[in-house]
Amino acid sequence: MNTSTKWIASAVTAVAIFFGSNVMAQTNTNPGETWRLGIGIEGGIPTGNRSDFSNFALGGTARLQYDTKSNISLMLTSGYYNMFAKSQTIGGTKYTPNDAGLVPVKAGIKVFATENIYFSGEAGAGFETNYAKNTKLIVSPGIGYANYKGLDIGLRYENFSGQSDSYGLVGLRIAYGFKL
Repeated sequence: MNTSTKWIASAVTAVAIFFGSNVMAQTNTNPGETWRLGIGIEGGIPTGNRSDFSNFALGGTARLQYDTKSNISLMLTSGYYNMFAKSQTIGGTKYTPNDAGLVPVKAGIKVFATENIYFSGEAGAGFETNYAKNTKLIVSPGIGYANYKGLDIGLRYENFSGQSDSYGLVGLRIAYGFKL
């Protein structure tokens, strides 16, 4: 992901968070001060140079979320993403490399623009589990739907950068959150 795209994504996320916090300031029906543990399944499409390696990613995450009395929720998310390797031909020989794995550890915020629609932003570290075993900076803006019964569906773009190797993932998370 080039520098201008990162700046645009950051600006859009900041504007969405600012707009969302102003829209819901007086109309939120969230009872507030609720802790949730969300368990989710993640599917995604790798982007950037990782799309040469894989067409699909699948994983699972756990998210600890604190719902404040306002329209803002705070999040801590971790889990595992597996990018399934696709067959490649090099020098006339076809082979399939090992899948690539990544453990994300992220902190973030959700800002509800309406009772159920939110904008989110997360940042953290991604620990590659094979090949170079690098640590990547993760920046992830998103949008989603959540209700107080526990359903949470979110769409996001995640950028993984560092060690002169940057790539991304367009991901969909479907989760259920349990009140703690």
